[in-house]
Amino acid sequence: MAKKALMVWGGWDGHEPKQCVDVFAPILEEEGFEVTISDTMDSYLDEEMMKGLSLVVPCWTMGTIEGEQQKGLLEAVKSGVGIAGWHGGMGDAFRNNTEYQFMVGGQWVAHPDGIIDYTVNIVDHDDPITAGLSDFQMHSEQYYLHVDPNNEVLVTTTLEGRESAPWINGTVMPVVWKRMWGEGKVFYSSLGHVAVDFDVPEAKEIQRRGMLWAAR
Repeated sequence: MAKKALMVWGGWDGHEPKQCVDVFAPILEEEGFEVTISDTMDSYLDEEMMKGLSLVVPCWTMGTIEGEQQKGLLEAVKSGVGIAGWHGGMGDAFRNNTEYQFMVGGQWVAHPDGIIDYTVNIVDHDDPITAGLSDFQMHSEQYYLHVDPNNEVLVTTTLEGRESAPWINGTVMPVVWKRMWGEGKVFYSSLGHVAVDFDVPEAKEIQRRGMLWAAR
């Protein structure tokens, strides 16, 4: 029986949610998943469907999730459904929902100086999500986040030369982490501001591996 993945996109269009979902839906299908793509968080209300999933991939920036929608999502993850996402689509989704943020393991705060060039550093070379990968360069937003210290951090970046927020210069910031929420695996990467960011092979491969790791 094929594993089932639900990809839910919406929210702020600046993060190109549909285009980013369209990058990864074929990858999941190639990995043997039956993929459902939805543009409504009411999908989280379908208890039977949620129970049958292996993976949820949210891509919804700066939205509002209703109480029953959030309950449906969080309970599914607690029960063992994996969740894997990127950038603001998972890490800056529901700013008023602290339980959701606890599940993710972090929340976006800022991307000082906007689109910049920066280095991404692999810090765990043994984990299957990052094994065989080397440090690489991004031309995109470099996220500053509030982060749960219990996360298992795989990738970091150092914020340097930030003119608009000099007080954070020298900060080593987690970029990719994994964690558990109940029985469910949680994977997050702050890369992927827009779809073209995943033209960077390492960014795309980390997300691919992270989704496969999170899926039950």
